[in-house]
Amino acid sequence: MGTLRIHFTAGDLSRTRLATRPDPLWEIICSLHRLQTRAGYAGYDRWHRQVRADLQRAGLVPAVRERLLPVAPRKRYFPDFLTPSLVIDLDDGIDRILGTPTRRIRTEMGRMVTPLGGAWLGDLAAGRLAALHGLGDALRAYFRVAVAPHWTDIVSAVSGDRALRGARVLDTGAGQILDDLSPEARWDPPVLSVSGYPEDRDMHLDGRGITLVPSYFCWHAPITLADPGLPPTLVYPARRQRPEPATGSPQRRLGPLLGHTRVAVLRAAAGGATTGELARRASISPATTSHHTTILREAGLITSQRHGNLVLHRLTAMGEALLGETPGHDR
Repeated sequence: MGTLRIHFTAGDLSRTRLATRPDPLWEIICSLHRLQTRAGYAGYDRWHRQVRADLQRAGLVPAVRERLLPVAPRKRYFPDFLTPSLVIDLDDGIDRILGTPTRRIRTEMGRMVTPLGGAWLGDLAAGRLAALHGLGDALRAYFRVAVAPHWTDIVSAVSGDRALRGARVLDTGAGQILDDLSPEARWDPPVLSVSGYPEDRDMHLDGRGITLVPSYFCWHAPITLADPGLPPTLVYPARRQRPEPATGSPQRRLGPLLGHTRVAVLRAAAGGATTGELARRASISPATTSHHTTILREAGLITSQRHGNLVLHRLTAMGEALLGETPGHDR
């Protein structure tokens, strides 16, 4: 195992961006990696148990074994064309895969360590249309069975991670966006180092910045694209924590939910916000904010997750439904 070193110049931090939504193709690739190892199993045990049974029932085990796993090996090179940049819609992403120039497909698949066995993989390496469409069909079917049923959890983890990093940047500066990306990553300005990488590698951003993509299924070590000429991208594990449970009976929880200030705090939590951000948005003190968030949490309208010395608040489905009926709330 080696170390990935990403070198930032003076302008790279200002050009560093966080993906706004989960990337369905990266979630496919990272979940395929989860299928290939027991490392990190405890964090995905329920998914592991369910997905194997669901893939079996859907008749997708051969497609996963013969088409998807060979092109997405864990801890080794896999083709960059499988993960085009800034994908938020699965169909658009697959269309972009199908439109990859044949020369690029041939070059990238030729870099794979595992010899390409089987007629279909050979056809794919040659860029033949039938093989590409077969890949697209396998990706869609796998997403439908293995990823889509968990999309709510995926969105929740990614949006929570994004809100937390955004709050850190506002409170302590742009460099904080690179802190604590994973147990394997260390930010020592101007270099971000990722240990446990498949090879020793230096990646120079040279003023281009980098897009950070939080991923639900990425575990432990961040992943980047292999081709240095592609837009710099780093996929890293989104923080996943269990929300603090609501307490008290429904009657007790819903009783205190009256007043303009509390509604303002609830609105401010849309999209995720720390206690300090809620206080600023609602123009109240942090102590008053904590009082209101306690009541809103006990009412089942928000969840609160602690990350170090920050607490991130987000709406529950009930909170979203209530705001949908509140005058002045933009949907």
